[in-house]
Amino acid sequence: MNEVTRILDAIGQGDARATDELLPLVYEELRQLAARRMAHEPPGQTLQATALVHEAYLRLLGSERQEWRGRAHFFGAAAEAMRRILIDRARRRRAERHGGELRRVSFESLELGVEPDDDQLLALHEALGRLEQHDKAKADLVKLRFFAGLSLPQAAEALGIPEGTAKREWTFTRAWLYREMTRA
Repeated sequence: MNEVTRILDAIGQGDARATDELLPLVYEELRQLAARRMAHEPPGQTLQATALVHEAYLRLLGSERQEWRGRAHFFGAAAEAMRRILIDRARRRRAERHGGELRRVSFESLELGVEPDDDQLLALHEALGRLEQHDKAKADLVKLRFFAGLSLPQAAEALGIPEGTAKREWTFTRAWLYREMTRA
């Protein structure tokens, strides 16, 4: 059992001191995840990677007691927290600018490395919610790839699945999301 897993177990058992021990061990890795994600945000962004890490960390280890099933579970939850933070920010910005009208867009423009606008991000979020109802594992793969910026091998490792399986699921899931996002 590595040090991060040991500390996560202690947090799950209610050890308040363990929370203070965790941040120094995972901070740099979380900051790299956030920096990769923030690199895809539009220019002029006021949220910095450091602030995204701090907000995600507070959500992860805030007032509710968590049961972590290990390092991969923790980083998966961190990716989900970052996704929710960015979605919340996109919703606020979009509501201010556009009055709440959503429009469907092509999933092809949501490739890693492309900067999606708020409408695209919200359309992906809605489609991802529907996917999560059918297949949570595939939704988790999308979250790790798109929102956490992990490579396919890294995402496969985090999910504990073979890389070939992750590649097949990624191909299928991209097509499924594209279909969902282009429905009228």
